Amino acid sequence: MSLAYRTPDSRFANLPDFPFRPNYHTLSEGLRVHYLDEGPRDATPVLMMHGEPSWCYLYRHMIGPVVEAGYRVLAPDLIGFGKSDKLTKKSAYSYALHVAWMRDWLDALELDNIVLACQDWGSLVGLRLVADMPDRFAAVVLSNGGLPAGEEPPPAFDKWRRFSRYSPVFPIGKILQKATARTLSKAEVAAYDAPFPTRGSKAGARIFPSLVPLGQNAAVPDQRAAWEVLDRFEKPFTCAFADRDPITRGGDAKFRARVPGAKGNPLHRTLKGHHFIQEDDSEGFASAIIETAMRAGV
Repeated sequence: MSLAYRTPDSRFANLPDFPFRPNYHTLSEGLRVHYLDEGPRDATPVLMMHGEPSWCYLYRHMIGPVVEAGYRVLAPDLIGFGKSDKLTKKSAYSYALHVAWMRDWLDALELDNIVLACQDWGSLVGLRLVADMPDRFAAVVLSNGGLPAGEEPPPAFDKWRRFSRYSPVFPIGKILQKATARTLSKAEVAAYDAPFPTRGSKAGARIFPSLVPLGQNAAVPDQRAAWEVLDRFEKPFTCAFADRDPITRGGDAKFRARVPGAKGNPLHRTLKGHHFIQEDDSEGFASAIIETAMRAGV
């Protein structure tokens, strides 16, 4: 296991709109996962999975409304992000490891009837969890993400993948701003930069785009196996994609056509904003989660 970096707690002091208490779980490899756990412990769990290069701070405006609707919200930081430990070598990361780490964490919490809310890499990891243990999930709300299995990368993504791997600078807060329609405050940009004070701490964020299984990729067989499960997933599956995301726009069509729980689902909607829709239309995303959970009867 590569050397792990743990961001000092002082980096997370006084973040705007982030009053949540941290929770931690130590994986079998000794890596520490950070997660938020808000709302009644006996309520239906809503699992909010972030993407790259963000962290659970992304969901800060959605947690309150979902908890107020009567749900328990869990929002983990993937290994390499947020307050979770970060491996400092790009080669230490793989798609399979990210899925395994999150399954370890999810198993430890012994959750059932989960409503998954996911975006970006949160969907690549989250949908694999659904495929691995479909009986533990009651519903899915997918925004600006997917489950690629060897397709050719869109030109915009190919450009992003090259930048993330080779650019001499990688300003994470500014990257979030470029993929968000509204203007973030300086404090919000700083909150996205907070987990990554060193070059090594950004290794996971930099390598993530190269791990997406577009084109030739070792993860393609696992993706195809996951799709075989989703092709039989009959529980509510809501697509809530943004109208201004150049990378994932139109990506909902595959899910609407193939996933039984998405076919004819009246809750599909188009959200207003760019890629990081949690910053642009948190209200629309949160309402999609609540209505989908209600449709699932949980």
